[in-house]
Amino acid sequence: MNLPEREPHQVRIGIAIEVPEPFATQLQDARARFGDPLARSIPPHVTLLGPTVLDRTALDTARAHLAEVASTAAPFRLHLRGSATFRPVSPVVFVQVVEGIAECEHLESAIRTGPLAQDLRFNYHPHVTVAHEVPEAALDAAFDQMATYDAQFDVAGFSLYEHGDDGVWRPEQVFPLGADAAGATVS
Repeated sequence: MNLPEREPHQVRIGIAIEVPEPFATQLQDARARFGDPLARSIPPHVTLLGPTVLDRTALDTARAHLAEVASTAAPFRLHLRGSATFRPVSPVVFVQVVEGIAECEHLESAIRTGPLAQDLRFNYHPHVTVAHEVPEAALDAAFDQMATYDAQFDVAGFSLYEHGDDGVWRPEQVFPLGADAAGATVS
């Protein structure tokens, strides 16, 4: 995983749609089964903003921006189905988003403005990773075994994750879609 460097006064964040249970456990177990060393460090999710470094003093401004973005978007249905890959460009196999693509794209582009404005390395493509930087045989197995995967759930918000010094991504705050609330802190 390509993580931006951070200084002690900074925090590394990411913004994503959390995959709920029972699908989260299914996808995390699959990622572990394919030998991905990050399987237990990265909860299953659909990325809206990849790893980003901010000064801690800018975090409140970013949170206000995220609350504003969330307040303007309606809840929606997300349907995950089948496998795909970014090979040969990147050694990744993922479960595809087949419903909710436009809503994810809208959220991603709105989030990536103001205090979180940044250029993308690749065009945005909503998905859930199930194998990353593992041997080719494991990528092939992930592609084959996840080809029939199917899950549907409602998305009522997105989360701000922080990347801990232990290498684990943890949700820190949920931003409800269509809500006037500033977001709920995860306990």
